[in-house]
Amino acid sequence: MRYDLVIFDNDGVLVDSEPIAHRILSGYLTELGYPTTLEESYRDFLGNAGHNVHDVVMQRYQGRLPEDFEARCHERVFAAFRSELAASAGAEELLRVLEQRNQPYCLASSSAHQWIRLCLDLAGLRAYLADDRVFSAQDVGVGKPAPDLFLHAAKSMGVAPDRCLVIEDSPNGVLAARAAGMDVYGYTALTDPAKLTASGATGLITRLSEVSALTTAPTA
Repeated sequence: MRYDLVIFDNDGVLVDSEPIAHRILSGYLTELGYPTTLEESYRDFLGNAGHNVHDVVMQRYQGRLPEDFEARCHERVFAAFRSELAASAGAEELLRVLEQRNQPYCLASSSAHQWIRLCLDLAGLRAYLADDRVFSAQDVGVGKPAPDLFLHAAKSMGVAPDRCLVIEDSPNGVLAARAAGMDVYGYTALTDPAKLTASGATGLITRLSEVSALTTAPTA
């Protein structure tokens, strides 16, 4: 099938931010008295909106995070991003190819616009993703696994949901895309392929370069 729009997740797909962010998050939670390993952070928070951290701390530890937790955590993460963040392997080349083919694409992330803009700037991808191609859960008031963000992105880009291909690295992202009626390929760089398949992924990719072939398949 030839798709009219490719929708990319940001963290863990276009930018290699997840290892940095989860290292900082797990360390900060542990520092606050809520012991969290890196593996647990990936398991519990990958692909989730920020409020989920508060929910997990409440449910697991009957604890409450400081009111400024998110702001302080972001400060630490952003500082690490400025010295460590890079584009995911093959991301810039893929976006360049899609541009050359006039293949419409956009980004849809549960992260806030401030986070997304910083990531794109530091990773050198901003030239490929102007503001009118970037969509955040802030725009719809709810993050993944709700389908709202993907539906909003498709509508804004003028494409029917069933003509969209989503590239996601988290089970929640896969669930959101499927709920929106879109095909979704799970990117397995950080996530157990079985979890992506169990969430309903249409297929799996191990490298971003594989997206190029998916967008040139003949019309079904």
